[in-house]
Amino acid sequence: MKKCISLLCVLCVFTPVLVIAQEYQKDFPPEEFKARWEKVFEKIGPDAVAVIQGAPDPGGYVIPRQTNEFYYLCGVENPFSYFLLDGRTKKAILYLSRAIGSGERVLSPNNPDLVKQLTGVDSVTTPDKLNFSRVRIIYTPFSPAELAGQTRADLQSRDSRILSDPWDGRVSRETHFISLLIARNSRAEVKNLIPILDEMRSIKSPREIDVMRRSGQLAAQAVIEAMRTAQPGMYEYQLEAVARYAFIVNGVRLEGYRSIIPAGVKNIGDMHYYFNSCELKDGDLVLMDYAPDCGYYTSDIGRMFPVNGKFLPWQREICQFILEYQKAILQRIRPGVTSRQILDEVRTAMEPVFARTKFSKPEYERAARNLVAGSGGAFSHTVGLAVHDDAEYSGPLKPGQVFAIDPQLRVPEEGLYMRIEDTVVVTENGVEVLTRFAPSELDEIEKLMKEEGMVQKFPPIPSVKK
Repeated sequence: MKKCISLLCVLCVFTPVLVIAQEYQKDFPPEEFKARWEKVFEKIGPDAVAVIQGAPDPGGYVIPRQTNEFYYLCGVENPFSYFLLDGRTKKAILYLSRAIGSGERVLSPNNPDLVKQLTGVDSVTTPDKLNFSRVRIIYTPFSPAELAGQTRADLQSRDSRILSDPWDGRVSRETHFISLLIARNSRAEVKNLIPILDEMRSIKSPREIDVMRRSGQLAAQAVIEAMRTAQPGMYEYQLEAVARYAFIVNGVRLEGYRSIIPAGVKNIGDMHYYFNSCELKDGDLVLMDYAPDCGYYTSDIGRMFPVNGKFLPWQREICQFILEYQKAILQRIRPGVTSRQILDEVRTAMEPVFARTKFSKPEYERAARNLVAGSGGAFSHTVGLAVHDDAEYSGPLKPGQVFAIDPQLRVPEEGLYMRIEDTVVVTENGVEVLTRFAPSELDEIEKLMKEEGMVQKFPPIPSVKK
């Protein structure tokens, strides 16, 4: 009974918003999708249509998930679906498979009125009715479709390797679909829809930002619980376990990307380390980089903390400098300026920091100056439906743009790679840090790590012996 009461107390700490099983998403009303359709109509013109393939059924007992591109346009998760935006009639048509399975009981072609009410589409039918007679221009995505934890660049690399494999050689699903469109519609021109979608995805709506804020909150909660739990003798995978608990207890079952939880200089130096199989050792730092797939949107976060709960002097020295640099950037993000302008301002602002910082080694000061001079990738990738989202922000910043601020410091003489990362959104007046819920100040981290974590409350189950 005492253990049950303890578990209840732990659950209450998370104050979850539990997700009740549902068959259509509730984050975006039909009006949101209709606004996106209008932008597509404007871009493709009155003589074209845009068509997009939904994901197939994953097979087996894998949790099904729609592609980012399909979900972005209509929010429908049914496998083997197709979605058409007809620029000639300004109509949206959803083609749903008649297959019976989980998630298809409401969104069924047998129930078109309810589907139209939920999604806002003009018509609902089945994929065998999809045709392009008398269509002059067909837009469709040329790039690989993203699923959970996937990014376009990685998928393109994978598809290229499959194509060049002498014992495989398959074309991608998207390439095959394009070839069918061309073969069956010889008089139509097939164009790439991806540039249009990327431009639209580059600016997040208030509702998208709400979902991403929730994702950032849960990513931060995962980091917080890992900080509480970490201690010498544990293993990296145990920190992953408590992080996943933070996701699942709050109703999120998928991850935005595989967990990156290396401990020690060697593992941390492997930028996208994912084995999570090593023991946590006294005196080492942990890098925690892990976020959920929350309503199809993710975030990106990075924190470094000491295994034993106390930063060593050299660890505090470097981590504090990186933190000061990141804060200087965050304070200057605002609409109307470029990242280059901000970095120029920050270089000047960091001179007083250099003046008051007593570096214990010349290698550390050199690394710090290299970070400020070259930014260390501080203005990193965009974030959204994918952790490396398919958008860019090279010009003046605009409200609604979301990206990671991720300064990375390297000391090559010692093999050190250290960083702190947050996901931010540009606002009308400045910036909001969507992952701000996890502590980044070093004293706050040390204070938090004095608290008892999940693994201490509920230790691993010992092996059973005969």
